Amino acid sequence: MFNNGKRRDRLYIIAEILKIAKEGTLKTQLMYRGNLSFTQLNDYLKFMLKIDFLSRILENDKEIYRSTEKGMDYLQRYGEIMGMLNAQGDLNSGGMSKHKNGYPNGRIGRTPLRY
Repeated sequence: MFNNGKRRDRLYIIAEILKIAKEGTLKTQLMYRGNLSFTQLNDYLKFMLKIDFLSRILENDKEIYRSTEKGMDYLQRYGEIMGMLNAQGDLNSGGMSKHKNGYPNGRIGRTPLRY
């Protein structure tokens, strides 16, 4: 979506899942198209269902995941913010301090999702 080949953060992954689930999709498609492990996907689905970004619907005995209105609002706002940031060029040139690992203040950001 707006990643430019860098490591994906949680906000980006959430946006990707919402984008894939716009029209409704199976869990396996979310996993493969989102390039997520089974465990990662389950963590994200649990979180996103809880905050009402996704809905789970049973169609023809299959669980379909679909982005909700709230999830689509997030996706739109995420796109707007990333568009503004990309229009400004490299974030590092904008005065944001980056650590050698590429994250602000050296924080990697791989803490578990909280529910």
